[in-house]
Amino acid sequence: MSRPGYHSPFPSIALTNSRIPGISLCIGITVLAYGLEGLERAVTGKAFLEALNLALVAGVVFRSFYKPATSFQPGIKFCSKTLLNIAIVILGTTFSLQAVLSAGPELLLSVMGMVIFSLVFTCWAGRLNGLSPTQTLLVACGNSICGNSAIMAAAPAVHARDEDVGATIAFTAAGGLAVVLGLPFLLSCLHMPDIAKGAVAGLTVYAVPQVMAAAFPFGPAALQMGTLVKLMRVLMLGPVCIALSFLDGRTDRNDPTLVTTRPGQRQKLTSLVPWYIIGFMLMVIIRSFDAIPSALIAPLSQTATFLTILAMAALGLGIDIRSVFRAGRPLVLTVLMSLTGLVSTSLLLVRLLMCH
Repeated sequence: MSRPGYHSPFPSIALTNSRIPGISLCIGITVLAYGLEGLERAVTGKAFLEALNLALVAGVVFRSFYKPATSFQPGIKFCSKTLLNIAIVILGTTFSLQAVLSAGPELLLSVMGMVIFSLVFTCWAGRLNGLSPTQTLLVACGNSICGNSAIMAAAPAVHARDEDVGATIAFTAAGGLAVVLGLPFLLSCLHMPDIAKGAVAGLTVYAVPQVMAAAFPFGPAALQMGTLVKLMRVLMLGPVCIALSFLDGRTDRNDPTLVTTRPGQRQKLTSLVPWYIIGFMLMVIIRSFDAIPSALIAPLSQTATFLTILAMAALGLGIDIRSVFRAGRPLVLTVLMSLTGLVSTSLLLVRLLMCH
């Protein structure tokens, strides 16, 4: 029996009746994505967009013509959050600690440096374009660290208003969609090792499943490197949110539209270091001790990919293109400048470190 007021940091994975409609919709979009990928291969001999990307696009297109009813939302959220996080944990079984350590401390330092640069650059861009300081910080955290999760984690620390959070999520998600679709084409034109292309994806793309989609066309090594680099970025969420909490005196705490914690409530460790990061690292350690039979690695990897495609479909269903077009000019320019600076600097950094 749980204590009154206690909320587990671990999500429920039960297949309740309320989740079935949304999960079924995501499965339908996933099947469509696999079918479109197969059609691509049959017609052109190559899949220019993998099922991971196609599921995201199909979700966005579906959402543009028909907004899923409230009854679909529990299942869609389950796919975009819980199943995605489970996929990340499972993906840890495809890594070994030796491979992580072989990347060297310079990789971790480079990731930390890129996150700090992106935060500073985005804050400068927001100030240049006249975007409010609060919304600028939300954009900076979303693009620099881990998308919606970072925006929602940073919102209480900077006392952001609900309307600012919603607008920021909508437009940065659209910017992330553009990056995840365009980056594979850009990287294909560059003479870089596949593992370097994965590193660029990990440094620049908006969210974990989108990193996997952007790196997937370049092979398993690129996928592993991209995911590793992205998870290093996610680990910066804790230190950044702690730093932002020192800025909490800038706004009126009595404003009912502010996103904040309850009086006397502290942010829990699990909100700063997500449970799936801990699970991912545990799987990496278990794999490093050869506790997982090698015959299970391929099925586990395929399971992680399928769950990620479901999550991509769900993420697409959450992007409202019309709200993106309603975004104000300062927000649009800040997001575009932030993404341009992040992609350009990441390409330069990876060329210096990995393309000798």
